[in-house]
Amino acid sequence: MAKERKIQVKETSITVLTNNQTDFISLTDMTAGFIEGSGLIGKWVTNKNTIEYIGIWEKINNQDFNYTEFGVIENEAGVNRFIMSVGQWIERTKAKGNYHIHTDAIKEKLIPKELNLNQINFVYANEADMLNMALFGTTAKQWRDANPNMEGNIRDEASIEQLVVLSNMESINAVLIHQGLPQCERLTQLNKIAITQMKSLLQNCNLKKLK
Repeated sequence: MAKERKIQVKETSITVLTNNQTDFISLTDMTAGFIEGSGLIGKWVTNKNTIEYIGIWEKINNQDFNYTEFGVIENEAGVNRFIMSVGQWIERTKAKGNYHIHTDAIKEKLIPKELNLNQINFVYANEADMLNMALFGTTAKQWRDANPNMEGNIRDEASIEQLVVLSNMESINAVLIHQGLPQCERLTQLNKIAITQMKSLLQNCNLKKLK
């Protein structure tokens, strides 16, 4: 069961989630007091020292670590292709962790006892569609009906910025579920968060293009 606590760093209150004896610190909270906001996260994940640290950590802790792919990322340091590859690689890794926190929270708080597999899957799909609605303004089925010629799903076609926000929303939704908030209230809060974070990410990207 994931547990939430707050730590105070000077004037900033930072959320820490503990799940299976592993702590997850909110990067969004850490950058909330800075003018650049989430742009600092982007700078951090593309820093060469950060990449080297992540590589060492993965080699020690991840038995399925893709040495070949990571080697390509390291060798491409300093170019735009490298920045995008790192961003996608980090977000894939981050998304996996946030996804498990999210589904654990759903399992512990939203699924009643003695449901069959189909009923359980409906609860997970319902929560996933709530996130889709908060971020994309549509459900997975509505998107498929509107895009019959697309091979992937709504999340396969998402931009890197949308995937970043979606990953953040999964962690936040897990916290809100543990706080006992009904889905309608969580949807309202997550929609506001999605709007704020997307504006911040897109503004940061536009500033980089102008430079």
